[in-house]
Amino acid sequence: MRMRLLIVFLVFISAIGFSSPADSLENALKTAKGDLKVKTLNELFRAYINSDPVKAIGYTREALTLATEIEDRKGMAASYNNLGVAYKNQGALDKALEYYLTSLRIYDQLNNKEGIATSKNNIGNIYSFKKDYGQAMKYFEESHKLFTESGDQDKIIGSMNNLGNLHSELQLYEQAMKYYSQAWQLSEKRGSVFVDPLSNMGNLFLKQGNYQRAVEYYQRALELAKKTNDRFMILNITASLGEVYVRAGQTKPAEEYLNEAMKMSQELQAYIFEPQLLKGLASNYYKQGKNKEAYETLLLYDKAKERVYGEESSRKIAQMEMALDLSEKEKEFETLKKEDEIKTLELQKTRMIITSVVLGIVVLIAIFNLAFGRRKT
Repeated sequence: MRMRLLIVFLVFISAIGFSSPADSLENALKTAKGDLKVKTLNELFRAYINSDPVKAIGYTREALTLATEIEDRKGMAASYNNLGVAYKNQGALDKALEYYLTSLRIYDQLNNKEGIATSKNNIGNIYSFKKDYGQAMKYFEESHKLFTESGDQDKIIGSMNNLGNLHSELQLYEQAMKYYSQAWQLSEKRGSVFVDPLSNMGNLFLKQGNYQRAVEYYQRALELAKKTNDRFMILNITASLGEVYVRAGQTKPAEEYLNEAMKMSQELQAYIFEPQLLKGLASNYYKQGKNKEAYETLLLYDKAKERVYGEESSRKIAQMEMALDLSEKEKEFETLKKEDEIKTLELQKTRMIITSVVLGIVVLIAIFNLAFGRRKT
């Protein structure tokens, strides 16, 4: 009997101990109201985006609707940013940028530095995907500076990782490794699991042709990602493992990893990975002498690449960039206008003082002349 009670007690304790953050948030949502409900809904988005994106998007859309109704502008900005993340994962880069820019405008109006930094970091990611490295560097450096000023260690880790990615794209591998190493060391120091730097170190070794070291880092990163059930990161690493085995000429494990990654990208609606995966599969078919399959897969790759990185998407991004520039110029103009109005008022005040002084002197002279004239008389 005692043994049964002990087992029941242990099961109960285990159930409490292993309650997920998402479960806690869903329980909190039942009683949350107003801006607290908006915040909880947006946190639920972040809890589910890497495991159940459809559910995640539902939560943040609900948050945006409620935030708009109650005029919770901070909640609106967070919701727009979340929608940007969701569309970026789906490969709709122009739509993602539109939401990020909307989020940035609201955070800018609120003078919310943390929100501004987050939005700029995400905008930098879009430009990096589009290979506009000048713009990407601008936004990444601005966001990193803001995160450093705020002292948010997790955000600093993320921004260092993004700067590492950018330097890797520019083939500045030594500087990229420096950023990744700093990000990983800070992550370890904080005792938090941040898989990206490890995975990206693997990417560096892959680019340099050191396939064995690349696989070592990918496997370490994959083990950590599985512990936290970060399915988006698992997908990312699985795709990278597929690519390294393609390059190494090991066609069987390459095909297994690439097919697994393709399946996950469909489940998570992470279509941003499709061009990379299709290109890898085509190359793998070619190495096996399956020329027909290679050709058909390349056609699919061209379509996926055009959808994500094509001219139409670039045109929309350029239009949004112009709109942002105009918005910033309007803001500068308003600032200058206010400064000019202040200067005009100060000038008018100065003129009034001078005029008053002159009139005072004239009156004094007149009084003096009048008094002096009467004495003469």
